[in-house]
Amino acid sequence: MVPALAVVPPAQVAPAPPAASPLRYRLGPGDRLRLSLFKMEGYDTQAEVLPDGTVNLPRLGSVPVWGLTIDQARDRITRGYTRFLRRPSVYLDLIGTRPLRISVTGEVQRPGLYSISRAETNQLSAADGKAAGPAIQSSGWPTLVEAIQKAGGLTARGDLRRVTVQRPDPAGGAPREFSVDFWSVLRGARAGSVNPLIYDGDSVVVPIAEQQQPESELIAVASSTFAPATITVNVIGEVERPGPQQVRANSPLSQAVMSAGGITRRGNRNTLELLRLEPSGAINRRTLAFTPAASLGSEQNPPLRDGDVVVVDRHGWAKTNDSIRSAVEPLGPVLNGLSIFRLLVPGAF
Repeated sequence: MVPALAVVPPAQVAPAPPAASPLRYRLGPGDRLRLSLFKMEGYDTQAEVLPDGTVNLPRLGSVPVWGLTIDQARDRITRGYTRFLRRPSVYLDLIGTRPLRISVTGEVQRPGLYSISRAETNQLSAADGKAAGPAIQSSGWPTLVEAIQKAGGLTARGDLRRVTVQRPDPAGGAPREFSVDFWSVLRGARAGSVNPLIYDGDSVVVPIAEQQQPESELIAVASSTFAPATITVNVIGEVERPGPQQVRANSPLSQAVMSAGGITRRGNRNTLELLRLEPSGAINRRTLAFTPAASLGSEQNPPLRDGDVVVVDRHGWAKTNDSIRSAVEPLGPVLNGLSIFRLLVPGAF
């Protein structure tokens, strides 16, 4: 006779344990831990993970915890205390996290390696790398936007549609990679907050835009928290203070000219040249009239990019005078010498 199989009621079936998340926080140098043992005195302590990845605990000494989750570190410490105690009950809490070490590269003002903490004060850079504009304070776990702000904000050629995050696999496998479309968020086409958290070891890449962005899009990006506070524009020619000008990232052409002191009496207000280096390497040349009353983004008052060059040419009368002066200037010493000779030798001519 075949024995009947025991049927376990569904309520008594233990649920399957959840799969371990690859995003579980893993300990590293700088993390601060608090340890206590249930009903055991003399074991309570607070310790920091040392640069070699170990933590110094009472009686156990150095215990390696680098790369372990909190649960894994607690299990390792519990196994260590079983050498001295019978069935120890270990409590392990994370009371302070280390700064995250990340890299931010691509079309940002200051690409490189950064440490970013839970309480950050980021200040978007000017084009020359100097801090400018109001500080942006944040708290909580660092996010992708704060990582971009930490690197000084985007350049004029950065593509917000394809910001990429490369994340190492804790198990040693291939890195994970995902992209975020911040442009959809800026234009309101995507509901909800899209600002993923940053983890230790992440690499953030802001790619270059594949095609020239329309000026309306540049204005929207320049007004956002992704752009630097100021840009550098060179204004040369017939202005009061020619040279590099620091202007706000969303400034029109007229603002750069006024920042240089305005056009001199010799300048031609109708033939300003705007020179712009495109991502392809070509130089875009436009001839504009100085029209301060024109609206931002109009044909005569376009928004400027970092690195633009504005040339204020001379008007026709100034060019004629300069040509006459250039032609007569070599004869100046001869004419002066004849005048002196006429004074010294009266009646010579």
